[in-house]
Amino acid sequence: MFTMRPATGGDPDAVAAMIHARCDWMEERGLPSWRENVGDLAGQAASGAMWVLQAGGRIAGCTTVLPQAPPGDWTPEETAAPSLYLFTTVTDPAYRRHRPGTLITAWAVDHTARHGRAWVRLGCFSPDLARYYERQGFTLVRKRQREGVPLYLLARRAERLDLDALGLSGGT
Repeated sequence: MFTMRPATGGDPDAVAAMIHARCDWMEERGLPSWRENVGDLAGQAASGAMWVLQAGGRIAGCTTVLPQAPPGDWTPEETAAPSLYLFTTVTDPAYRRHRPGTLITAWAVDHTARHGRAWVRLGCFSPDLARYYERQGFTLVRKRQREGVPLYLLARRAERLDLDALGLSGGT
């Protein structure tokens, strides 16, 4: 059983270790990683906005949740719609067979609906990751350039989901 819970001030080291494991996995496959940003990313655990996916006392993933999407990437109408915005979602490749990214996405969709918001929004820089989120029920809203790099902006309607059926508990 996996649990989603708010990150605490005691989590940054465990989050950093999990992100390092993901960086290793990415680099072994010739993919760019966030190794130079691990400290900043893990530091979000103490911000009050990060949630962690936990399994047996070990952090299997994390995501940071903001109360709205960054206005520079979304239209004023999209920004005005009640939404939650996900970023810095990272999973430990050791849990890959359990599909931790799918669990985090399902939690986010349910969590957003429970908080009376209509949309879950996110952005990513990888076309493969954009396709992954589309398989999770997100729709590509637009692709734009940010500092010469493609940015894929995606959204999904919030809805209540049966998280217990997925093996996920907690984190309302």
